[in-house]
Amino acid sequence: MARRSGSQGDYTPDKQTLLFELMRGHLEHLLEVWAAEDDAALPAAERLRRFASFHVGYHLDRPDLVFIAYMELRNLEPENFASIEALRRRYEDALEAILRAGQVQGAFVVPDTRLAAMALIALLTGVTTWYREGGRLGRAQVAGIYADMALKAMGAGGGGLHAPTGPARHNDEGPGTRRG
Repeated sequence: MARRSGSQGDYTPDKQTLLFELMRGHLEHLLEVWAAEDDAALPAAERLRRFASFHVGYHLDRPDLVFIAYMELRNLEPENFASIEALRRRYEDALEAILRAGQVQGAFVVPDTRLAAMALIALLTGVTTWYREGGRLGRAQVAGIYADMALKAMGAGGGGLHAPTGPARHNDEGPGTRRG
């Protein structure tokens, strides 16, 4: 199976290898870039804000790779699946470490940090299914709103999964308007 790239000698023997290499490359790069962005000396709330903004931006830049990384998992052979799952687990663990630090610091109140990490990753990754350039909100606005939602969901500022946060506010368009 030929694969186009910058060098003429690239060749991928089969779809399995291609999928595995794409997923592994995506996740290894994600982990590398996040490790360079993270600063464990910061308060957990700031780290979570940065994680959420980073995740949204990183994934919006690579929607096709994100789609492949999630939708093609089922097509990996068991050994390749285990390797990819280990990389995903490292990323999930990085977020969970932020959540645990937030609990220790008294910044977050969540009943289960593992479940919360998985829920946040699903929320943050979901932006790739609906976001389009040139829409009502720009990337930075979307990343900021998602970061605020992540913080509030973890109990930063007194909200969280354990307490009601008041009436829902959907957007700034005013009453009677609909998203389209």
